[in-house]
Amino acid sequence: MRAFRLTVGPLGENAYLVETPMGAVFIDPGDEAPRLLALAQEAGLTPKAILLTHAHFDHLGAVAPLVEALGLPVFLHPLDLPLYRRAPEMAALFGLAIPPPPPKVEPLEEGMEVFGLQVWHLPGHSPGHVAFLDREGEEVFSGDLLFRGSIGRYDLPGADPKALFRSLKRLLSLPPETQVHPGHGPSTTLALEARTNPFLQGLEWEA
Repeated sequence: MRAFRLTVGPLGENAYLVETPMGAVFIDPGDEAPRLLALAQEAGLTPKAILLTHAHFDHLGAVAPLVEALGLPVFLHPLDLPLYRRAPEMAALFGLAIPPPPPKVEPLEEGMEVFGLQVWHLPGHSPGHVAFLDREGEEVFSGDLLFRGSIGRYDLPGADPKALFRSLKRLLSLPPETQVHPGHGPSTTLALEARTNPFLQGLEWEA
């Protein structure tokens, strides 16, 4: 499974183009649709779907133009639908503008497999936050749950700090060598984060 990353938009969000055994997908296309389309063309891939870890506006700003260009289905956990529908409104609060994402989405749920990636429902940063696992390749697309040296915010509407730390603890149950591809910043490994991430120290009692 190959993964290509582009850092897009004013908030430096990581958008991914992932080649799976069942076809290529975009994960969290946050902005700059022309760059993402050019990436797919350069990689020789034809994306089949858009997968969203969650519905904060900086993760879905390119959804509408990509759907318009390629006719892609959009996959999202239903608990994040309120955030999805209000994404343009939330972007405006930051002085930014995104096109309204298409209303129709395909529901993600815990344990399902989509394009060869297993879905884990890991709430806390948002109610419907998920991660996408490639168990064979020991990789995880963690959205805004875990970053190198940090974790996702839990002071946003719909966030839940207790749920976030439970989700982090569950993520750390994966093999230590698992590669983590986050929604912002560089990739990392679970082993490195367990050893050095200050937010993960004392996780037992935090959860």
